[in-house]
Amino acid sequence: MLSTLARAATRRPLTVIGLWAAFLLLGFGLGTGVFADLSDDVPDVPGTESDTADDHLSGVDPTGESVTAVVAGEPVSGAALRAQVERTVAEVRRIAGVADVPDPYTTPGLTARDGQALVLPVTFEGGLSDEAEEEATDSAVETIKRIDAPDVHVSGGELLGRQLGERAQEDVKNAELISLPVVLALLLVVFGGLRAAALPLVIAMSGIAGAFLGLFAFSQVTDISVYAIQVTTMLGLGLAIDYALLMLVRFREERRRTESAEDLVEAVHRTVDAAGRTVLFSGLTVAVSLTGLLVFPSVFLRSMGLAVAAVVVVDMLAAVTLLPALLTKFGGRIRPSKTRSQDEAGRVFARLARFAQRRRIAVLVTVVPALLLLALPVTGMRIAIGDARQLPSSTEARQLYDTVDAHFPKGTGVSPVLVALKPGTDSATADRIRALVPDSESRELPGGNTVVELRPPGSVDGKAATGLVERVRDVRGDEPVEVSGVAARLVDFRAMLADRAPWAAVTVLAGIFVLLFAFTGSVLIPLRTIATTLLSLGAALGVVVWVFQDGHGAGLLGGEGLGALSLTAPPLIVSIAFGLAMDYELFILARMRESRQRTGDDHEAVVTGLRRSGRVVTCAALLLAVVFGAFMTGGFSPILQIGLGLTLAVLIDATVVRMLLVPATMALLGRHAWWAPGPLRRVHDRFGLRERAAAEPSVTTKA
Repeated sequence: MLSTLARAATRRPLTVIGLWAAFLLLGFGLGTGVFADLSDDVPDVPGTESDTADDHLSGVDPTGESVTAVVAGEPVSGAALRAQVERTVAEVRRIAGVADVPDPYTTPGLTARDGQALVLPVTFEGGLSDEAEEEATDSAVETIKRIDAPDVHVSGGELLGRQLGERAQEDVKNAELISLPVVLALLLVVFGGLRAAALPLVIAMSGIAGAFLGLFAFSQVTDISVYAIQVTTMLGLGLAIDYALLMLVRFREERRRTESAEDLVEAVHRTVDAAGRTVLFSGLTVAVSLTGLLVFPSVFLRSMGLAVAAVVVVDMLAAVTLLPALLTKFGGRIRPSKTRSQDEAGRVFARLARFAQRRRIAVLVTVVPALLLLALPVTGMRIAIGDARQLPSSTEARQLYDTVDAHFPKGTGVSPVLVALKPGTDSATADRIRALVPDSESRELPGGNTVVELRPPGSVDGKAATGLVERVRDVRGDEPVEVSGVAARLVDFRAMLADRAPWAAVTVLAGIFVLLFAFTGSVLIPLRTIATTLLSLGAALGVVVWVFQDGHGAGLLGGEGLGALSLTAPPLIVSIAFGLAMDYELFILARMRESRQRTGDDHEAVVTGLRRSGRVVTCAALLLAVVFGAFMTGGFSPILQIGLGLTLAVLIDATVVRMLLVPATMALLGRHAWWAPGPLRRVHDRFGLRERAAAEPSVTTKA
């Protein structure tokens, strides 16, 4: 298949380049439409009690979504401001689609005790079309924003999703503006020429276009989270650079043997035949790592898994089709890599490998406990939906939250636990539920339904709120009572993770084992790879917990300690980082296998593998860290957590694990490292895929 793709790309390079140019235009044209339709509703899990209760209440409650405004910065009892607010309330009530706007001066709890702020909630009618709701929301916001006060902020409901979408688009644009010039400068250092350095960026733009198109396609059938934009774009950009870097390094090696145009085309074929197989397996391992997300019934996790997998496929296809076409047209202007003696080429990495082999026990007893120590905070990890403190201080929702927090009692605005009392609910049970929280509120709904609002102390998803959900579910017995609300969704999301996580782990580990066996023909190397990767992954996640949950140094990264991680961060960090770690493992294993096939020396194959791949792995990890770091400048806490986790996982894996633990464990296994039982060996001989063993350069003069 790879040979066919390579020959098609080299026979019709302009056609291939034209098709990819059309893809880029489509991605940056149609694909960017996804920014207009993003959701901040992450924790919904279809089929759970909170989901069915929410559907039930939506069907019987005549009211719809709501937005909240806050007016502050001067005494709200002043005659001029009060007249403006009362006039605004009257105008908003007359807007088509608005169901209710309470008077903040006569409704208890809507005016701050210090007299410096008031809250103005606007509730819309239920059953509005998306267009009608959007028009009503825009009209209400425009009217409220005309209030002449120092601070006027409006957010919530459908408006919040739009605000987050605009922020996500801005963050992606800024990250690209920061990362692409830095990446280009680093690639210039690596390749020493503008043409070779520019090609990975062309592939990277294809990855970004693929991210936009993939998300836009999924947005037509399901909600797309605001988190998905940054995650898929950063991964599409980073992986594209990784794959292009690997291919270009191999092409420059193959260029040493070219003298004519025909030789150049053959060099492209040899590049795809060798490094292309590594790219193929790397893409497959990343995609397999993401299949674990498909095990979860969460729409968010499933859509993220599918979207990121689609981006990986685009990057992989661009590397083995677009890049060969570009090399066919412009590769003659790219200088071959310098030829060096075996002692000179990659000598730093060779020395590290030999050191780790000689001191394998010392390396293991030093590195493994250190990584376990870094991973220790994971044992106390907590996840939460979070509140507006996750957002950058410049966002409208965060400014509203900070203003309310500064002027109103703690817990004001916290979403209540919603209890749906369906027809037939025993009155004694209903009374016991109401008694769980003082000052609970009830609303009668059509059809004999009642909704009870229980406002917990503390945060929207803190221990008090989730504990209240559990108590309601204990008290109700067999009565037709269902619990919904933010805290209930978090309880159900946690239960879903606990129930499905073992199945997700088994799915991913089994898939990775099969792919690595097909690549190496060994059963021990996949087990060793999984174990060392879990170590680096645990260490990275432990640091994220220590920083963003416990609050150690979070301010240095533009965040703050929130007492818990965003519920999106751990599953995405684990699945994506696991796949990225496989990238570097395959880069190294490919070179090890080549050397072993050529020389038959297991010991020297490890040294040669690191000597010839160490520079590529290090550069790839550094470039990926730059990309992740650029996306962390937006200040959105979940993205900060994911970015830090992936950055640390990549750097730890590419340095400590691949440069020390890999040679140490390979030396410990010795000749048994490549062992497989007879039946499996025969299966691999028949179906396994192999890298072409390239000749080891022996020229001792520099070109």
